[in-house]
Amino acid sequence: MAKAKRGDVVNVHYKGTLDDGSVFDSSEGSDPIEFTIGNGDVLVGFEEAIIGMNPGETKRERMKPERAYGVHKDDLVFTIDRDQLPKGTKVQVGDSLEIGFADGGNAAVQVAKVAARSVTLDANHPLAGKTLTFDLTLVSIE
Repeated sequence: MAKAKRGDVVNVHYKGTLDDGSVFDSSEGSDPIEFTIGNGDVLVGFEEAIIGMNPGETKRERMKPERAYGVHKDDLVFTIDRDQLPKGTKVQVGDSLEIGFADGGNAAVQVAKVAARSVTLDANHPLAGKTLTFDLTLVSIE
């Protein structure tokens, strides 16, 4: 039986949990995800965990932040004046916003803190800095 290797197109069922046991993502109840190992379509640690697996095999893989969504970077947390938000915008901690830049680019940010005159935004991925555990099943190799 062939083992998964770089360049293979694979179909994988997964369940991702945090250290407290809460599920942050899962393919349960839907089709498995399909990706090519080595293309960078999924987390580095996720790809590495699939390499060497046989179809039908299941494993649990714990990923430190460096192999998942990266470490939390303090320089991606910044504060803006409330008047920089569109007039009438109401925000709460945890809200997701999209901000635009002068060069035409944009980025997703989360509201980290709300004060009377300012809003602190965090451009880190919401799972940055977290250790993740994935239950993986290699469904097939194409």
